[in-house]
Amino acid sequence: MATAARKAPAKSKAASKSRSESGRSRSDAKASVPSTPKPADFSKEQELSAYRGMLLIRRFEEKAGQLYGMGFIGGFCHLYIGQEAVVTGVKMAMVEGDQMITAYRDHGHMLAMDMSPRGVMAELTGRIGGYSHGKGGSMHMFSKEKNFYGGHGIVGAQVPLGTGLAFANRYRGNNNVSVTYFGDGAANQGQVYESFNMASLWKLPVIYVIENNRYAMGTAVTRSSAETNFSHRGASFKIPGIQVDGMDVRAVKSASEMAAEWCRSGNGPIILEMQTYRYRGHSMSDPAKYRSKEEVQKMRSEHDPIEQVKARLIDKKWASEDDLKAMDKEVRDIVADAADFAQHDAEPDASELWTDVLL
Repeated sequence: MATAARKAPAKSKAASKSRSESGRSRSDAKASVPSTPKPADFSKEQELSAYRGMLLIRRFEEKAGQLYGMGFIGGFCHLYIGQEAVVTGVKMAMVEGDQMITAYRDHGHMLAMDMSPRGVMAELTGRIGGYSHGKGGSMHMFSKEKNFYGGHGIVGAQVPLGTGLAFANRYRGNNNVSVTYFGDGAANQGQVYESFNMASLWKLPVIYVIENNRYAMGTAVTRSSAETNFSHRGASFKIPGIQVDGMDVRAVKSASEMAAEWCRSGNGPIILEMQTYRYRGHSMSDPAKYRSKEEVQKMRSEHDPIEQVKARLIDKKWASEDDLKAMDKEVRDIVADAADFAQHDAEPDASELWTDVLL
């Protein structure tokens, strides 16, 4: 027994040395610093898929805004209208097993991850059929089955959690990537940089997607951030970053594919700054008087992500106006069904107060 006890540490030390050398060789390998790739060249099927996916998010969010105004949705509600190309393009680059985690502007992310519109809308209205059984609301719903790890209401809190998902992937050796979203406002939070340090030190496979929609609540980035190029935020941690046109789904997909390959090749984390824009206020209670109507209209008329795809489909004769109207009707019907379900589903039983609660 004594002999066995003495030999065990030696074996452990050798294994540890082997792991250390393996990790060192991977981290010492010189990879070329990535640069912003050209937008992807979409096929007809990809254009139609992107169009439908973004259209579903927009129609869903428009309906959510209506239900909020009617009093069916309580609490906070942050709409994703205008930013649809970001999550749609990123999802097109993900593979089975990759995870997604985000902040409170999360409905679009859920739909992109193929979560049921009924389940999402039911959660918004606090019904038992919702993904968190009516207890989470707009900002706190999850689906482990769809690899969606939330919606998080605390600014920046999802970043260390998303980094933890990447740590689990590295530990398990499953070659999956954690896609961790946060906004330009959250980019100034301290826990973000603690996560950057750990992710870079351990070469964790995490894509940090910064959705820069130009306004942290009601404050322009130029007034709140000393460094407004958010792709540079990881520089002191040796994390590369690129800026991406977040209003062009093709550019998002191309950059996301590059970033995923960077992570899967053992190079560690990478930052994608998605330059995007939200058309609505920060939340439903925000009148957005800190910007002009002309500014919003200019973005809508010149850079709308859905209209860009629509124009390409028609120009290439891949779809007619009637085809796209039919698709819009199909999407509206799905959203209407989700809203009807959410308004008539049962409320949670009082016993639900005690389920999934750690006492």
